Amino acid sequence: MIVTTSAPRPASRLLRLAGPFFVLLPLVSTGCGGSGATDVIEASTLPKSSQVKLAEDYVIGSGDQLSIFVYRNPDLSEGGVSVRPDGRISTPLIEDIVASGKTPTVLAREIEERLKKYIQDPNVTVIVRGFIGPTDRQIRIIGEASEPIAIPFRDHMTLLDIMIATKGLTKFAAGNRSIIVRTMPDGKKQSIRVRVNDLIKDGDITQNIEMVPGDTLIIPQSWF
Repeated sequence: MIVTTSAPRPASRLLRLAGPFFVLLPLVSTGCGGSGATDVIEASTLPKSSQVKLAEDYVIGSGDQLSIFVYRNPDLSEGGVSVRPDGRISTPLIEDIVASGKTPTVLAREIEERLKKYIQDPNVTVIVRGFIGPTDRQIRIIGEASEPIAIPFRDHMTLLDIMIATKGLTKFAAGNRSIIVRTMPDGKKQSIRVRVNDLIKDGDITQNIEMVPGDTLIIPQSWF
């Protein structure tokens, strides 16, 4: 008699994929006491009032692409300025100025102040051409997503948008045990259980909650 068994999953793959989940597990723990414990709620019961109020103005982040336009001074204008990893940019006559963490309007006014030493009444416009944004406004997806990734937040971005961006789940995913870890305005962590399988396979729209800048979606691995 020949007995066949399914091949075990490689240990290296299990550790590699499960690693991020176990690192963040204390954040979503519901154990007794302890300052690391968080409130855990179901996505289908998430009250609208729990949504974090979003900033109205876009904030520049490292990796963004900017256009700097100086009115009547084409030699001082730059059509493609990258925000460096240190958060700074360089433009003609201005070697370094911090751009990350500022709105385009605030940055434009600071550039004008710098340029007043060289030209009279400078008029500067900053336009964001390529969006990445600061890290605290990105959405991170880790674990058993087909393509774990950090993506820039967009207004009214939902869980379904996130799953489309990551091209769904792996065959090892326990999608209905997924957790969104969210930082509330008071600094506390909130964990939201989301049933990703029910959303993308059964169309359960109660699971399609709106994301908030800084959210981390953890998709655990199924061990069976």
